[in-house]
Amino acid sequence: MAKKGSLSISSENIFPIIKKWVYSDHDIFFREMVSNGCDAITKLKKLDMMGEYQLPDDYKPQIRVVVSPEDKTLKFIDDGLGMTEDEVEEYITQIAFSGATEFLEKYKDKTSEDDMIGHFGLGFYSAFMVADEVHIDTLSYKEGAKPVHWVSDGGTEYEMSEGDKEGVGTEITLFLNEDSLQFANEYRAREVLEKYCSFMPVPIYLEKANAEQEYETIDEADLKEDDVVVERIHEEAKMEEKENENGEKEMVEVSPAKDKVKINKRPVPLNDTTPLWTKHPNECSKEDYIDFYRKVFMDYKEPLFWIHLNMDYPFNLKGILYFPKINTEYDSVEGTIKLYNNQVFIADNIKEVIPEFLMVLKGVIDCPDLPLNVSRSALQNDGFVNKIADYISKKVADKLSGMCKTDKESYEKYWDDISPFIKFGCLKDEKFCDKMTDYILFKNIDHKYLTLKECVENNGGKLEDKKAEKPEGDSAENKEQTTIYYVTDEQQQSQYINMFRAQGQDAVILSHNIDSPFITQLEQRNPELKFQRIDADVNASSKEEVSEEEKEAFQKTTDELVALFRKELGNENLEVKVEKIKDESVAAMITLSEESRRMQDMMKMYGMAGMDPSMFGTTGTLVLNANHPLVQYVQAHKDEENTGIFCKQLYDLAMLAHKPLSPEEMTAFVQRSNEIMLKLAK
Repeated sequence: MAKKGSLSISSENIFPIIKKWVYSDHDIFFREMVSNGCDAITKLKKLDMMGEYQLPDDYKPQIRVVVSPEDKTLKFIDDGLGMTEDEVEEYITQIAFSGATEFLEKYKDKTSEDDMIGHFGLGFYSAFMVADEVHIDTLSYKEGAKPVHWVSDGGTEYEMSEGDKEGVGTEITLFLNEDSLQFANEYRAREVLEKYCSFMPVPIYLEKANAEQEYETIDEADLKEDDVVVERIHEEAKMEEKENENGEKEMVEVSPAKDKVKINKRPVPLNDTTPLWTKHPNECSKEDYIDFYRKVFMDYKEPLFWIHLNMDYPFNLKGILYFPKINTEYDSVEGTIKLYNNQVFIADNIKEVIPEFLMVLKGVIDCPDLPLNVSRSALQNDGFVNKIADYISKKVADKLSGMCKTDKESYEKYWDDISPFIKFGCLKDEKFCDKMTDYILFKNIDHKYLTLKECVENNGGKLEDKKAEKPEGDSAENKEQTTIYYVTDEQQQSQYINMFRAQGQDAVILSHNIDSPFITQLEQRNPELKFQRIDADVNASSKEEVSEEEKEAFQKTTDELVALFRKELGNENLEVKVEKIKDESVAAMITLSEESRRMQDMMKMYGMAGMDPSMFGTTGTLVLNANHPLVQYVQAHKDEENTGIFCKQLYDLAMLAHKPLSPEEMTAFVQRSNEIMLKLAK
């Protein structure tokens, strides 16, 4: 006789669940249904191991997903431990209980629970997101158990009676609602299963109900016991007429006789039950890692290198993080870190679990200790989750620092690609920064890689040992600062680089948009350091001192040139300096103080690029070389007709070596250059 009843659902326990599903992807019910099947199979295998049940000799654990577009149904069939009527009553109708949790509680001291999926108590109800009606047919492994048939239309009413299921396990049938018929489509079902279930620990097979039988032909030697033979085929040997060594023609066997069999096509599981991250790093080859990367991330560029995470204490965590080529601008780089719980996909890029700076990587992390269905706010406040993020960050720092110590050549080869990611990590994570400071490289103008310590020592300074005790009264104010010069654009700043080279000086190349905040942070952490772009000022070693005897005449020259250039360029506020620059090939250059440049960078960062830089004194200073014949000519002929053209041309040439001209300035420059050439041609 059928038993009727009401599901024990109250607003306190059902509404959080319903809300959870309303705000997540509706296709997630696939994950829950298949996970429940995996759970049931895992439990049955545990019982067998503990001697409480004996699995049949031909037992093949599997989950079958059967789509039927005609019937508008979707079936999930497992050969797990099944349920008795009382268990259906408890686990399905009393929503507050979790069968998995109770099972874990009962057996936790008897065996390892590494393979257990213990978080799926409420997953079954996700079926009602897509189904008007759900049927369960189940038969428990227990001796003398009777099959159970359970039906609910998604309200709070259900009906349960004796069923007709013959094999141990559970079959759940979803009668899909009109909005969810897409899930009965074989291709859509495959897509969702591949999204959530690609690495689940039990083989998953997708079938289409009433589909025509497909066949394949194999060599008889490859026949397996469970293959269904349709036809045996004997292929005769293939002979061909060929010429022998004596030039005579004869028949030669080119393909031997073969015995083949036509069989029902073997089902192929959709998933890989032992993904690479579940293996020990020693078992995995370079090709394995690259194949896995291409398969999971559909990226056919080879990753630079990878880190295999494998730990059991203080928490269980496995995974592989890949460093893809990230030499594009940082903002446009987007990685994918897939998070799993015991090979069950949870989500991509959960910031609470994975440090933000690692989001540019691609990889998988499997942590069975993480809850599957949990809100972001709960994760944010979970100390355990923070420990996982710290551990991952530490492992990445250990791998990178280890590579720098033991394989510097490879580390240098990768540096340009990985430096934006490492610098971003230093900005975002102080502990990561502490570990990586000694392993951050700077490429100099000769494209040689130096550590921060080497850069400082090359400039006659000494980097403070953070671990050493500071003497009393040793503050940032009374420390002598070491200046490290840098270049942001080798092409644009080539004139300044040549001047530096001529004086035997060095500079480092910082061409990425993350470098500006990064060097600001380095200065804050190391008060004895100062970074300055090579065009921030004329370096003392690049200019000659003006002797006491020359000072008065030099000041007069300076005043005349300042007045002349301001008048000819129509700018009374133009900053003009006159210096005796050693490199006589340089007539004029623009300098911009480091403070002004940082202000400009900040304005760009905050979208204030359209503001007038002169408000902040950030238009730059025109530096004229008193040693250059052109500058000397201009001063000597300041009242002549062509002097204005010379002044404007000198200014634009200096500006061109400093930054690109605006369209209007460039047009004027080209016209003036043509005018000068015409004058020369006469």
